[in-house]
Amino acid sequence: MCAHSSGMIGFPLRLLAREIYDRVVAIKGVNQVALITGEERIEPPQARWYCCTVESMPIQRDFAFVAVDEAQLGSDPERGHIFTDRILHARGREETMILGSESLRPLIRMLLPEAEIISRPRFSTLSYAGAKKLSRLPKRSAIVAFSIEQVYAVAETLRRMRGGAAVVMGALSPRTRNAQVAMFQSGEVDYLVATDAIGMGLNLDVSHVAFASLSKFDGARKRRLTVAEMAQIAGRAGRHQRDGSFGTLAGEGNEFSPEEVLAIENHEFPRLDWLYWRDAAPRLDSVATLIADLEAKPDLPGLKAAPKAIDLAVLKRLSEIPEVVALIRHPLDVGRLWEVASLPDFRQMGEEHHSRFVASLWHHLGQGERVIPQSLFATELARLDNIQGDVDTLSARIAGVRTWTYIAHRVDWLANPAAMAERARALEAKLSDALHDALRQRFVDKRTAMLLRRAGADAALFPVEVNAANRVLVDGEDIGTLHGFSFRVDPGAKAGDRKLLLAAAERHLAGLLRQKARDVAMAEDSDFALAGDSDGKPAILWKGELLGHLTKGRSLMQPIFAPVKAVAGLEGDALREIIGRAEQWVESQLAKAMGGIVGLQMLAQQADIDGNVRALAVQLADAGGIAGRHYLADAIAALPKEARGAARKGGIVFGALDIYHHAALKPAAAKWRAALFAARDGRSMPALPPESAVHLKEWKFAHPGEARNAGYRRVGNEYVRIDLAERVIKKAHEARGQSNSFSMDMAFATSLGLSDAGLKALMRDAGFRPLDAPAEKAETKAEEGVVAPETIAAEAGNQGIANPDQAEGDIVALENRPDVEVPPTAVAQPVNLTHWRWVGLPKPRPQEQRSQRTGPTRSKSKDASKKKAMPDRAPAKPKEVSPPSALALQLAALKGLKL
Repeated sequence: MCAHSSGMIGFPLRLLAREIYDRVVAIKGVNQVALITGEERIEPPQARWYCCTVESMPIQRDFAFVAVDEAQLGSDPERGHIFTDRILHARGREETMILGSESLRPLIRMLLPEAEIISRPRFSTLSYAGAKKLSRLPKRSAIVAFSIEQVYAVAETLRRMRGGAAVVMGALSPRTRNAQVAMFQSGEVDYLVATDAIGMGLNLDVSHVAFASLSKFDGARKRRLTVAEMAQIAGRAGRHQRDGSFGTLAGEGNEFSPEEVLAIENHEFPRLDWLYWRDAAPRLDSVATLIADLEAKPDLPGLKAAPKAIDLAVLKRLSEIPEVVALIRHPLDVGRLWEVASLPDFRQMGEEHHSRFVASLWHHLGQGERVIPQSLFATELARLDNIQGDVDTLSARIAGVRTWTYIAHRVDWLANPAAMAERARALEAKLSDALHDALRQRFVDKRTAMLLRRAGADAALFPVEVNAANRVLVDGEDIGTLHGFSFRVDPGAKAGDRKLLLAAAERHLAGLLRQKARDVAMAEDSDFALAGDSDGKPAILWKGELLGHLTKGRSLMQPIFAPVKAVAGLEGDALREIIGRAEQWVESQLAKAMGGIVGLQMLAQQADIDGNVRALAVQLADAGGIAGRHYLADAIAALPKEARGAARKGGIVFGALDIYHHAALKPAAAKWRAALFAARDGRSMPALPPESAVHLKEWKFAHPGEARNAGYRRVGNEYVRIDLAERVIKKAHEARGQSNSFSMDMAFATSLGLSDAGLKALMRDAGFRPLDAPAEKAETKAEEGVVAPETIAAEAGNQGIANPDQAEGDIVALENRPDVEVPPTAVAQPVNLTHWRWVGLPKPRPQEQRSQRTGPTRSKSKDASKKKAMPDRAPAKPKEVSPPSALALQLAALKGLKL
């Protein structure tokens, strides 16, 4: 172009147009060169060489030389018809040059048969380098992404790992783009992150191009890049006679196919089948005629009607608004409406919102003075004049300024367009500088860059330490806190930095965590503890730090240790050491604290013990060592009296209301029992009462099973420890003797803290009813329909205790146990006699009846009762015998019987 007396080149991007403009100005002088884009217009009166975007080319003027760059973009659905029009109609007086890909050759032969086609081979070699991690990319690399979010993510990662990166996007103003490129060209940063805008001829000192993705959203759908698009971008690597390479980012799930690699390296691309076309000079008789011409199909072969672009979509929407159509009175108005509808959507507002904005402009341009009021223009610029905010906010403001800058370059849209254009340019420059500073602050870390250069880019050379406050310092920089094996990012870190700090922690803390795992493996038992986590789930702690949780296993006494996520993330021996040590500790603690269940399990495995005793031991062990007497009714009923001695020797205590192993009421057993049931049922551990508490008045358990696991029985609205409740019941039987009505001193129950209501509830559960006055004559015959508990003296004969003469039963033996705390009895207490009547405990129903749901009872009429009493009624049919239950089968198997 510079070899001719005048010339014009149309470029696909304003950034490229600006770059070439600066180079031509250096050759011809600022007064001889013009720059015309949608948002920028520099046109000296004597300018002879023009650098323009394709849309802004003044093709009606006469130039000695005309060129269209990247002409293969005629196949682009959005802008292709503009390039096609320039290929067909833009001509230079002396020479016309169409620059494009080899894939354009057949269409040029078809549309312009007189054209001379000249191929220019690439002087450098472009080779495929495969997939590389971001941390392994060579210096002077450009990473290409296809979304703003992906550009930011890659740039932030490079900031942490390599000290920073320059950012180039099509939405940046030329001033911001030039400032970012200057950082990369000067070596201040070694990496460039860009959109596919760099594929359109931006000349940069790039040695390697890495694709962050091989797919992009083209405005309609997300699709894979074509081979031509891949080659266009990859070709930025290596310039002139300096070789370059291309590849992808490892771990992103994107890989070039062998066919794509071969085509890019050999510059062999599929030929284009058509170019998009739209009538460049439509008729302006009416809006309907204009739309019809814009949607008309081409007559020439190799051309295809352009899809509906944003300008045509806006025009159609405007034609449906009565207020807009009412202002059209002349073909000149139709042409002016088409100019307004062609306003680019710089803000990416979408078809609907952009149409409303254009309609508001047409309200001024279609009537009155037919210009946009200067007050409106100034107000909009004042609203955008704010340099505060992050990168996205500043980018949005610049997009808004670009819209008004484009309007200012339409000389007939404003009363004073030159002054307004100058104000818009000044504001864009101001916002561009602020955006450059924001990008620099967000994506460039000078300190990290200096440290990387000093350490030779080897992250392993950074000193890492954890101070007394568990703060993690990397080369003195605080990046977060280490809680156990879990790293928590500094709360003051930006949201975008959190993932990067986590990655840095994983890289630098690996050695410290391995050493910590060895410390856990060598720790003493006293360093571990069982407790509920923040959600109440049973957890194993090491020196107060969470290691994992107990979860459901094969049985109650075989829970599974599940490490927390931070521990599970360890690899190899470190993870195995922690899991093995935690399981070993749990096993030892269960053997120590749950000795009662262990004893029951051993009792169930003794072959010389009666099968009924073993069956009882199995059931009691499954219940955690404590169970209500009604729950074990079948097992107790099947237990011969001569076998009960063996059960007592095994530690089983037969109470009036509860059956338990004497070691199951210890505080440690209660805590582990709560944890085991919580792990088995997948729920939270309940809060346990103080270890010394024998009576609870204000405490609330979620359900009776939870109270029983803690070692307490509910009496009314109160709770009393199971063994002490049995002592109260035992004293009542001692006072009763052989009589059903009796009086007794309840000083012991009162010393436990039981209220009158709680005492009555306990006595009622045990088969006693209060009397107002002493019974005159004791009844000696038990009431029908009830069964008395075993006689204490009869049971004492089979206990096998050290002093056989002391026949006080199992409950008396509890008084000599050091682990059972009994409130001291006052030396002198007033006698408080209470009067009771023994009615007996209800007979336990068979298992089959207990498992059936009982329906509502119906009152029987007198006639029915009389009919039942008649002696001549037919005999009742025998009831069908139901099959034995699973429990009955288990008991029979243990006793060696056949059902």
